[in-house]
Amino acid sequence: MKDTENQPVKLKGVGDSLHVAIDPTQSIDTLRQSLSRTFERLKHLAINAKVIIDPGEDADCDGLIDELGQFLKDTFAVGMVSKPQPRKRSDNQERIREQDIGNEWHHYRSEALIIAGRVRSGLNIRAKNHLVILGDLNPGAEVYAGGDILVMGSLLGKAAAGQPDNETAIVMALEFKPTQIQIGGLVAAGITESGASRPEFAYVENNEIVVDDYVKGNPFRQLGWPEVR
Repeated sequence: MKDTENQPVKLKGVGDSLHVAIDPTQSIDTLRQSLSRTFERLKHLAINAKVIIDPGEDADCDGLIDELGQFLKDTFAVGMVSKPQPRKRSDNQERIREQDIGNEWHHYRSEALIIAGRVRSGLNIRAKNHLVILGDLNPGAEVYAGGDILVMGSLLGKAAAGQPDNETAIVMALEFKPTQIQIGGLVAAGITESGASRPEFAYVENNEIVVDDYVKGNPFRQLGWPEVR
């Protein structure tokens, strides 16, 4: 078997071009000899062929590529000779990269208020931004937030999110049975119980508060990249 790992020249077809990988640490004479052996086997297939000469990671090989390209043109009548084009990020990849750099969300300090335990009747809790309750919100309890309200338990009291005028906020609970919901300036009193014990959330659509299954209607599933709320 041939030891292809140490060959100074390796050839493969890429689309309508011949991709020639070279070892730029080899002498120009060694590379010419190896190119000659490789292209002699191609015979007429080399005539007017597009050739890409790839020196690998070395960036300062333009002169070497030009010299070898001219050698191939003079000796084997190949067509255009070029070096590999740098890989371009897709539009979506570039957008994601810019968001990551611009937002620096991984260094972001959350302003969310997170509380643990049962919020009992008569309690009134206010959060400047988002509010997360690791427990239940009992009937008679009231919570207000400038952003979203997430209840990791039963929501049985009053919840007002997006105060005073943020209608993009949501109210979510693992068991959604509030006595009243408010999002921005919109109020929905006495929301009918669905009877299902499942995560649900309320949001504004067409100037009305709508309640939906959170698992099926997750409003953040379509986001291509994490965003700071």
